[in-house]
Amino acid sequence: MEAHAGDRLLMHGRTVGQHDRVAEIIEVLGDGGAPPYRLRFPDGHEHLMSPGPDSVVQHIEAPKDRQPQ
Repeated sequence: MEAHAGDRLLMHGRTVGQHDRVAEIIEVLGDGGAPPYRLRFPDGHEHLMSPGPDSVVQHIEAPKDRQPQ
């Protein structure tokens, strides 16, 4: 798993009735984009986490620079 600050972490619900959760990765503490990650949830709560196999990193693309014409 590799992530960068600004990416999103999608954590799938592990039991029936448990909803998926999404958090913004605000800091990567492992080497080369590896966990643990500092996450910020939509309610403002921050948490340090090493996600399990039920999690997926959603990469957010950086805007591409315009090339002069």
